[in-house]
Amino acid sequence: MIEQELQKLIQAAIETRKQSYSPYSNFAVGAAVLSNDGYIYGGCNIENASYGLTNCAERTAIFNAVSDGKRNISAIAVVADTDRPCSPCGACRQVIGEFKIPCIIMANLKGEYKTVTLEELLPFSFSNTDL
Repeated sequence: MIEQELQKLIQAAIETRKQSYSPYSNFAVGAAVLSNDGYIYGGCNIENASYGLTNCAERTAIFNAVSDGKRNISAIAVVADTDRPCSPCGACRQVIGEFKIPCIIMANLKGEYKTVTLEELLPFSFSNTDL
């Protein structure tokens, strides 16, 4: 992924973060995915008073793409106001693995980011080959 595409995806995640519904944690997160045909889908975290029903930004972005018929996703960016680049939680890592997203960009609002592969993010992932 070239730097210009990477920055565009991070910026989309920053913009989507503004839509976060996080009244309980006050921890707003934004994510954006890039489908193989060039479309960008955003997602933000959406909390619930019953914390278990909260949906993370990464899953929201992926689900937005999938609900629009996109199954091939080439990259995902996740952004939060953190000291270091924000990494996906375990549940989001599993969903990222389900769609075999090869490029994961973890970023923060300071402009710092780290790019990792799916294998680096979730080694020994559970997949359809395990069924």
